[in-house]
Amino acid sequence: GLSEPSIDLKYLGIVLFLIGISGNFYHHYLLSKLRTKGGKEYKIPKGGLFELVICPHYLFEILGFMGISLISQTLYSFSTTLGIAVYLMCRGYVTRKWYMSKFEDFPK
Repeated sequence: GLSEPSIDLKYLGIVLFLIGISGNFYHHYLLSKLRTKGGKEYKIPKGGLFELVICPHYLFEILGFMGISLISQTLYSFSTTLGIAVYLMCRGYVTRKWYMSKFEDFPK
């Protein structure tokens, strides 16, 4: 019984979702190439947006969920996206603290 949204954000949402899912995949690919076969050591990620953002795969995951929210335009999807964004930002903060504790040469 809800009325249609006054602004159609479906196409913007599709574009944002595709950017998010592609960026997430690319950065997970970069992470998968960090370790040699059978290696157990941790390394500082390089390439992509890792030079600018601690966890770019989280950033792109948030963008993907924002795209879903724009496609559906419901309070439920927006609140889910907000919850996911807060959770992933906290995970990024903890990851930064972990990197700084494990690597002396981690960029500030």
